[in-house]
This record gives sequence, C-alpha cells and structure tokens, in this order.
Amino acid sequence: MQAVVLAAGKGTRLRPLTDDKPKAMVEVDGKPILTHCFEQLVELGADELFVVVGYLKERIISHYGDEFEGVPITYSHQRNAKGLAHALLTVEEHIDDDFMLILGDNIFQANLEDVVRRQREDRADAAFLVEEVPWEEASRYGVCDTNDYGEITAVVEKPDDPPTNLVMTGFYTFTPAIFHACHLTQPSDRGEYELSDAVNLLLQSGRTIDAIRMDGWRVDVGYPEDREEAERRLQELRDAPEAESESTGAEPPASAEATDGSGDADEE
Repeated sequence: MQAVVLAAGKGTRLRPLTDDKPKAMVEVDGKPILTHCFEQLVELGADELFVVVGYLKERIISHYGDEFEGVPITYSHQRNAKGLAHALLTVEEHIDDDFMLILGDNIFQANLEDVVRRQREDRADAAFLVEEVPWEEASRYGVCDTNDYGEITAVVEKPDDPPTNLVMTGFYTFTPAIFHACHLTQPSDRGEYELSDAVNLLLQSGRTIDAIRMDGWRVDVGYPEDREEAERRLQELRDAPEAESESTGAEPPASAEATDGSGDADEE
C-alpha cells in the first residue's frame, strides 16, 4: 500500500526547536518525528512513501534521500501553506489505489494496523484512527460525530464548541476518491483548505468512513512540552520490560521491545 506523509509545517509553536529545521525534523527520543512515522509505515506494509514538504524542505530531502529502509521516497512541494487538503493534492498524480495518510507531527504507539486492515476489507471508503480526549482539548482537533455502527457522519475542524470529544488523531486510510473531494473544498474561515471539509464532502456523496477507536496512545507534538511528553512515554515503554524481567529474573520477550511511533502538520 502507498503511504503519504504530510511534513510541510513550520512548527512555530515549537520554536526555538524549529528555528533551523521543519517541524517533522524535530527530534523525539534521539531521532526525527519523521523517522518514527517512516518506521511505522514500513512496518504496516508501505511499499512507496510520498512526503509533502514545504518549510526548509532541503533539511528533509538531504537527510533521507530517495529511500528509507529500501522503500522509495517521492517528495512533493507544497509551496504555500493552504491547509491539509491543499497539501494532499500535491501527491494526487502519484496515488493510484488505497493509501495510508499520516500527519508528520505525531508519535504513535497504537493500533494503526487495525485501520489498515479495515481498509483492506473493502467495507469502507476510508478509515480513521480516532481518540476520546478531554473536552477542553477537543477544540484543537478535527472533531467527529459517529452513528451506532461506528461510522463517521460528520467532522468539524477545531470548533469553539465541540459537539463531541472524539477526535481525528492524524492517521487515516483513503481511496483516491478523497482527491476529488479535496478539489471541491472551499477555503474555510481560517483561509485554509481543510481536510475535514473534504471528508464531509465524501460523506455527503454517500461514502462510508469507519472510526477505529485508538488502543494505545499518541502525542501530537505541537509544543515543546509535547516533545518532552512523547520522550517520557517512549522511555517508559523501554523501561517496562526491563523492570519486569528484573523482578522475575527472566529475559524480556522480543515482542515486548518498544516500537517507535493531529495536530496540524501544515500548521503555521
């Protein structure tokens, strides 16, 4: 399956960490956020990586070159930061089947494979990993309404008064139908072409989008304290099997080792 990573953001809220690098190249636990994303996508079966770059794009291109762990990388340049739907359209010519989409500012330790599996079952036109967050945090994200079947019925982008506390996390699967919806999207009140608006157009056309509840955790690295939180969680993940083996005298199983894992990858 093809995979798209949106990594064009400046990350102004992460300054000074982003004074000399794009948001996706901020290091978390000793390696760029983008490396965490690539590792997970390759593990999920990505056979092509398409990376949307913008701010200080040379830092990303020179670091990774044309492949990652043997998987080819193609770069697309979003020249103006006009929103996630606008960013996604820069890779349209390369995508010919179902694909994964990840926002390049998230660290995941979660059930991403469930989203990919649902897409491959051909039961839905898209599948999103979603998470319940504290109500006071929901306005930072795309907020989802769902029906009794676990299908998304509407998405509202960063609402002042969230209708629910179920939010999109920054990991999705789509068919190429999303590109037509992105073309039809109009600028929002923020002046951006919102992915949530494109999703709503898909829903209005009768498409089905499944919501997969997150099992695990993710950190949207939008502020310096988020980076610290992600590093703390990854360290805890590494320490847990060691602590258990010390108490039992047994070696930790290989499967217990850590796997390095929305916010707005296109944010100002």
